[in-house]
Amino acid sequence: MIRFSLVCDNKHDFDGWFRSNEDFDQQNKRGFVTCPLCNSARVAKGLMAPAVSTGRQQEKVALAMGEEQRQALAKLKEFAQKARENADYVGERFAEEARKIHFGEAEARGIYGEATPEEARDLIEEGVEFMPLPVFPDDQN
Repeated sequence: MIRFSLVCDNKHDFDGWFRSNEDFDQQNKRGFVTCPLCNSARVAKGLMAPAVSTGRQQEKVALAMGEEQRQALAKLKEFAQKARENADYVGERFAEEARKIHFGEAEARGIYGEATPEEARDLIEEGVEFMPLPVFPDDQN
């Protein structure tokens, strides 16, 4: 996993984790990379110094987390895993399938997949209930 320093068009700085440069480019092009502060999808890589990650550095990150945070993170990971295990993966058709279920045109069931920020905003405006599932860096390795 690669950590990028990112900046949105409103000058908010934040970090993002990606499998590769190409992964960032593809997600950014599709509008999947958004600023956590203002939700802007106009995001670019910021300036950053190269870093070499060692197991010892990763230990420090894990140890800096308090026990309550570790427990909350573990529960969040468990929730995301159970949600995926008990739902149908619909990929990029998520918004379309969610609408069909919401309007009774398809069987009511749990689904998960991908949606652009625009599709997510449209679903919210239409009253379709959904929530983002977190993807953790260790889920990708």
